[in-house]
Amino acid sequence: MKPVLSRLAVSLLLACGAGSALAAPITLKVAHFLPVNSNAQQKVIQPWCDELQQASAGRLVCQIYPSMQLGGTPAKLADQVRQGTADVVWTAPGYSAGRFPKTEALELPGVLPQGGLAAGRVIWSFYQQHLTDEYAPYKVLAMHADGGMNLHTASRPLRTSADLVGLRLRAPNRSISRTLEALGAVPVAMPPAMVTEALSKGVVDGASAVWEVVTPTKMDEITRHHLESPADQPVLGATVLAMLMNKRTYERLPDDLRAIVDQHSGLPLVERFGRVWDEAGEATRAKVIAAGHEVNQLAADDYRQMLERLRPAEQQWIAEAKDKGFDGQALLDAARAQTAQAAR
Repeated sequence: MKPVLSRLAVSLLLACGAGSALAAPITLKVAHFLPVNSNAQQKVIQPWCDELQQASAGRLVCQIYPSMQLGGTPAKLADQVRQGTADVVWTAPGYSAGRFPKTEALELPGVLPQGGLAAGRVIWSFYQQHLTDEYAPYKVLAMHADGGMNLHTASRPLRTSADLVGLRLRAPNRSISRTLEALGAVPVAMPPAMVTEALSKGVVDGASAVWEVVTPTKMDEITRHHLESPADQPVLGATVLAMLMNKRTYERLPDDLRAIVDQHSGLPLVERFGRVWDEAGEATRAKVIAAGHEVNQLAADDYRQMLERLRPAEQQWIAEAKDKGFDGQALLDAARAQTAQAAR
């Protein structure tokens, strides 16, 4: 009887082990490029993770890696999630220069509306209609806007477009680099985490950065002068942001967990990003004004003249799009039509 009992004991142990394995939660490695105190993590990514855990009764949890803790640079995040180093990343596709050329249509001057919420809705609709092929290797959880290009300098006043000439300004993506160059500035490519140190050391005179990122990077402690686009006009440039999931990770989830991910992603997540960006932008703008910073808005005529000066950069992008096999003019027209429709 002893051998039979032994075999029975082993079977029970194996069964218990299998039950424990089935009950073990699935952990998603979530990576991004901003500090742990950023709005992206504190007000969007962490709450999103908490909701997945609650909705799945603890079967789906996150381990968040801020500030590139999985290694590499922000430009590598798209590769990291595609290859499975991370299960989910929040990144700017434009950091991976040339990887997402169609997305650049949204980052050109005079395309997206002001504000994170309004622009995010335009971007999500545009993605669904025109960009699904570009992101086919990923499960796209959200695609949203940074709120639009603003300029910030440490010591040089910014009141008109003429004040940009000769300034070394941080640029977040290729489109904004070309915009700054066309306006007479010297663009310097740089992720947000490096900007404050570069300003303090005089490596750059200022930066293109949205209000939302100014506080978590402590840029507000270095810069004193700020320039915005007219509030009722499309932005002069933008950075598209995306939350991407490894497609294999998503497809391997049980059906009910995939449904939970879907329920908490898409347009609701886009709108959450947008509202957080708008609230943070308004709070940061009010904070720097209260601290005595100079905040100016481009005059309407100056803004229109800047757009005219930026036409060659736009045509350059359209020509490059043709070389890459797609109709850039049609994409650009579609993006602007989305913005016009959203404004009605």
